[in-house]
Amino acid sequence: MAPPFRRTTPTDPTGLAAARRKLRREIPSTAAVLADAQDFAAMCRYRTFPFDDHTTYLRQMEALLRSLTAQGIHATVTLFDPVAYETFCLDAGLDPDRPDSRSRYTAELACTGATLPYTGEPLARLLPALVDEAERQTTWDRATALLARTGSCPDCGQDLARAAFARASRAVTGLLDALGDGTHHLVCSVPASGAPLLAVLHAESRDRGRLELSEAATLVFCTVLAAGFALRSPGGIVSRTAEPAGRDTVRGWTLRNTWLHPLSAAEVFTAYCTDSATGEPVPPEPGVDYHSGLPVPDPPTEDHDHPHD
Repeated sequence: MAPPFRRTTPTDPTGLAAARRKLRREIPSTAAVLADAQDFAAMCRYRTFPFDDHTTYLRQMEALLRSLTAQGIHATVTLFDPVAYETFCLDAGLDPDRPDSRSRYTAELACTGATLPYTGEPLARLLPALVDEAERQTTWDRATALLARTGSCPDCGQDLARAAFARASRAVTGLLDALGDGTHHLVCSVPASGAPLLAVLHAESRDRGRLELSEAATLVFCTVLAAGFALRSPGGIVSRTAEPAGRDTVRGWTLRNTWLHPLSAAEVFTAYCTDSATGEPVPPEPGVDYHSGLPVPDPPTEDHDHPHD
């Protein structure tokens, strides 16, 4: 097999430059993007930040990403958070008004933050998906932190978080089985300190049970539901199913006694047609039918012990 690079010598600068270009293609790049105007404005207070117009900044960032992709370099995109950046610099003893500090923060995000691969699409299309990914990771972090604090059962020593997650996984499986074939959009909401935990799951069921869903979204959804079970939260799940006739069917369940219990059609209508921020009623959507939730089979008897008792 031929070596990946042509043998070079110190007197062969052309060969060395070609070798470096080939090696560069094997080193991935991460770009941390200021997605909204408010975050961009927060960075403009730094003297070394080289932009003063958000639109121009995004256009140049997209051109850079396209250039990297054209060179065969794998590039990923993450969100630059000015507040988190300031904290990072304070903790690391860095001057935030330096390009190398921004570079170190981006390298940290590449390891710990939400990232998406860049494949040549416009940033205007990628950034909403990146925001969703970041929100999903934040939700998962908050839910797992809540579960971690549940500890172990004082009587038997069982890990309560693990038991709650197993219970949530069975509940989601039972719920999707009950909904049957179709395209389903599910939202799980669990009250928590600060903002409520919200998880979204898009599932398509075909051929009597063949499911198509995102593994990452399913993990977050089950984790949020598990936190609701473990905390005995009065949360709930709403499903919206696209029907062949062009209408949508909305159903709902409430979390009670660490399981899913169907809401009546009237309760579903009230929950779906009420503004969550103001409590005021909102008009029902056209083309939407509000039905009672479907029964979800109880978990196995041995699963009732935790976290039920």
